[in-house]
Amino acid sequence: MLPRVVATAYLTPLREGGSLPGLVEADDLGTYVVKFTGAGQGPKALVAEIVVGELGRALGVAIPELALIEVDPEIGRREPDQEVQDLVTASAGTNLAVDFLPGSVGYDAAFEVPDRVAASVVWLDAFVANVDRSARNTNLLIWHRQLWAIDHGACLRFHHAWGSVAAFAGSAYNYSDHVLAERGDPRTVHEELSRGVTADLLADVLDQVPDAWLRPDPTRPDARAPADADAARSAYGEYLTARLAAADRWLP
Repeated sequence: MLPRVVATAYLTPLREGGSLPGLVEADDLGTYVVKFTGAGQGPKALVAEIVVGELGRALGVAIPELALIEVDPEIGRREPDQEVQDLVTASAGTNLAVDFLPGSVGYDAAFEVPDRVAASVVWLDAFVANVDRSARNTNLLIWHRQLWAIDHGACLRFHHAWGSVAAFAGSAYNYSDHVLAERGDPRTVHEELSRGVTADLLADVLDQVPDAWLRPDPTRPDARAPADADAARSAYGEYLTARLAAADRWLP
């Protein structure tokens, strides 16, 4: 299961992203980028972060480690920005912490990426339908001379409107917009990575998502949404298993 930590100090907001994550210290002496449940994207973005992040790390993609972090609204009181105070207050309780990579810099095309590393990132993004890895917004960092993939909240679009499993499974992927598409061919790693996506791995990953984030959102009723957390885990597994089986439709 994901580690659990408690936020002890809010350091600074990170304004590069639209969801206003914050740099936070925790009681394990670690520093984290915290993504809040009260942000505009809501808990579903955090579900995607866990599912894709843990799948990717299990498959060998360099993704920062995740933790669940308990946030008390008091830690945001000293922040002068009212927007930050409101966000922290609205996010009281469990949130998502992403290990902070100090000294990391944004990906630049001049950085040499091994073919297999690039291919693995492209394959993972195509599998989970990530629409947020373009040259305009790479969501890639360079840290200790290694490429790290971050920010997976825009993946798994099916959970925003629970529609046809088959439609998601067979939907094509737009490689032309992917920043690494010219550097790695996902077909070269498909056999290996697809073998790694087992039913046991999916179950283990989905078990790490807090129940509260998987329950239906009462403010956005959807008759097709899973009725409870267990049903949601089964649904995620069904969509992803079907996606894997339809790889001939989304591989280039």
